[in-house]
Amino acid sequence: MKVSEVRSRYLEFFKKRGHVVIPSAPIVPENDPTTLFTSSGMQPLVPYLLGEPHPEGARLVDAQTSFRAGDIEEIGDNRHTTFFEMLGNWSLGDYFKQEQLPWIFEFLTSTEEGLGLDPEKLYVTTFAGDDEVGVAADTESIEIWKRLFSEKGIDATFVEIGTEERGGEVGMQGGRIFSYGSKKNWWSRAGVPAKMAAGEPGGPDSEIFFDFGLPHDTKFGKECHPNCDCGRFVEIGNSVFMQFIKQEDGSFAELPKKNVDFGGGLARIVGATTGNDDIFMIDVFDAARAVLEARSGRKYEDAAVTRSFRIVLDHMHAAAFFIASGIKPSNAEQGYVLRRLIRRAIREADKLGIKEAVLAEVAEGFGRAYADAYPFVLASAELIKEELEKEEAQFRKTLAQGMRELEKMGNTIDAFTLFTTYGFPIELTAEIAKEKGITIDEEAVQKKMEEHQALSRAGAAQKFAGGLADHAEETIRYHTAHHLLLKALQMVLGPDVHQRGSNITSERLRIDFSYGAKMTDEQKREVERIVNEKITEALPVVRTDMPKAEAEKLGAEHEFGAVYPDIVSVYSVGPLESAFSIEFCGGPHVSNTSELGEGGKHFKIIKEEASSAGVRRIKAVLA
Repeated sequence: MKVSEVRSRYLEFFKKRGHVVIPSAPIVPENDPTTLFTSSGMQPLVPYLLGEPHPEGARLVDAQTSFRAGDIEEIGDNRHTTFFEMLGNWSLGDYFKQEQLPWIFEFLTSTEEGLGLDPEKLYVTTFAGDDEVGVAADTESIEIWKRLFSEKGIDATFVEIGTEERGGEVGMQGGRIFSYGSKKNWWSRAGVPAKMAAGEPGGPDSEIFFDFGLPHDTKFGKECHPNCDCGRFVEIGNSVFMQFIKQEDGSFAELPKKNVDFGGGLARIVGATTGNDDIFMIDVFDAARAVLEARSGRKYEDAAVTRSFRIVLDHMHAAAFFIASGIKPSNAEQGYVLRRLIRRAIREADKLGIKEAVLAEVAEGFGRAYADAYPFVLASAELIKEELEKEEAQFRKTLAQGMRELEKMGNTIDAFTLFTTYGFPIELTAEIAKEKGITIDEEAVQKKMEEHQALSRAGAAQKFAGGLADHAEETIRYHTAHHLLLKALQMVLGPDVHQRGSNITSERLRIDFSYGAKMTDEQKREVERIVNEKITEALPVVRTDMPKAEAEKLGAEHEFGAVYPDIVSVYSVGPLESAFSIEFCGGPHVSNTSELGEGGKHFKIIKEEASSAGVRRIKAVLA
């Protein structure tokens, strides 16, 4: 089956059973600063699972787009992705185990309303209990599963694995229902029952696994069982039964209103319907996979390159949705994750022998693949293409230079120098080093970076005043020109431009600023025009001391990475209430912009160039 068919069948199945179909929440959580991405179907519904009434009622169903940044390093096998859809149905104090398990089993095995999976290939797990906190095993779910399999003519032998999490050879013992401890079959926000705080709800869960029939790989253990990582069994669904609440004395009591939360990985379920254990072979990846095969001249099935194919496919899958959702590559928060995905994809495309831009073409297929369920991705096709082409072109230059320097280093790799001198990402250095059998201590490099930045700031504070070499009259003029220049750059290039460093002498000014492309001649001329216009307007330059919070509300620019006191000094070009520019600054400055033009001088950009990845540098004079 195709992704769209499985999704629609699932939603329709539960809609017929009284569930209201709710839309997928945004991939960037709304009104939740604690997390960067929606990472599960449950996440947007936590308030309702904890007791708040949902406006659509007590029975809900949806398909939720999700992203897990922690899975980036896992990409490359046949079943992990960073971006995925979760099928979910919920009961908010309505039905419970006796309805949920038969329904999900029917959906998976029914040929009329469901997917028609062979029940002989399904295996399930339940909660074995937790003696440490006195929570009993979930025997009710075991009995339900026995009945369901029996109705299909399958003798469902129960195998208790418990806390040791080991099982007998499934084929030999005929096991069908397996029981595991708290680490595998218990859900709470805190983890296992012992870690839960008083008042925290939680409960057992029951997972469903599909048997792809692969031979057991003994490097994952002597014997195989559903939770074995050898690849034979793949989890395709999990029913969480939020049944208990932890008491002040550490015991557990039954919740008066119990909830059900089912989550099923859509891609994995589709793979089960086709009998293919490789989720990158489902239909939504077809167009993207074909692009990579055509451009590389290699086949996905070639084991030597399959991992690289999967990484590019997964990362562009996520990137297409990110950009369509309003995320742009940057060095912070969601934008940084997107940038990291793009950079890793470029590296893997290189391994496939693709040296020219390819990511935009790969991502294009996802818009068409999801046109029915997520039309905003297709509608954003031009934006996705533009952002990926720009980011890829920029990083390929950084990658080429960084790789040359890395090769020169041999087996003594200096990740710190590669980053500070060439803009080569530390995490990428670690990945490339790993291929040589070399381990990079990323935490140590990051610590060195922080120490370096602290020393740089301290040195600058001692040697300069706000980036000034001295307080000579001409240096002060350039300092004010620097403020005019930054504002003009924002007006011409966009509000995302911010200062990333500066150096001002009596002979010229230099500014580093965040921007990902070379400025055109027209842009440079427009910046010069704006600065010279403000010089001729003879605007007053005013210092005001105010609370930091008030200055931030005014949108005052501030130095990247700097820490400010509660009361700050702000310089505005023009009166504060109608200022051309406002910046956190300790001065000194001229009293009026007309002083910059004394002697017939004009502001002129003499050089614009790259400083580091995503950062440009301008040198300018008053002449």
